[in-house]
Amino acid sequence: MATRRAQHLAKRITARGRRLTDQRLIVAEALAAGREAVSAQELYARLRGRHPRLALATVYRALEAQVESGMARRLERAGHVSSYIACDPEHHHHLVCVRCQRVEDLDETILKPVLRGISERHGFAVEHERLDFYGLCASCRKLAV
Repeated sequence: MATRRAQHLAKRITARGRRLTDQRLIVAEALAAGREAVSAQELYARLRGRHPRLALATVYRALEAQVESGMARRLERAGHVSSYIACDPEHHHHLVCVRCQRVEDLDETILKPVLRGISERHGFAVEHERLDFYGLCASCRKLAV
């Protein structure tokens, strides 16, 4: 019997007409289990012991399909390495720790004055925004002192 999370992820995978496969569900579950951004290679390394028939190319394709469907966000690490984080369907932005890769959702109310200022100062009507802030989380900042 599938877990509630697996059922939820399966519905999200198929919501946009994608076919549900075991591999897509395995990758979606593994990504959703963490709150840190992971590269495709890191996720593959975590999964290959339990799923030896899973290919790295399959992990890449599954992650990109999740990005396209809004289930995940692609973030960038130093050296132009892509990492991925599972996302809720509603629009939001992220705070990404460049040291530990922990990702937190940003409170949208913080951005409302910025968007209002863009409209007032530039006469620009923002239709969509995508902001991710990169830096050190509170835990990593304490370690840096």
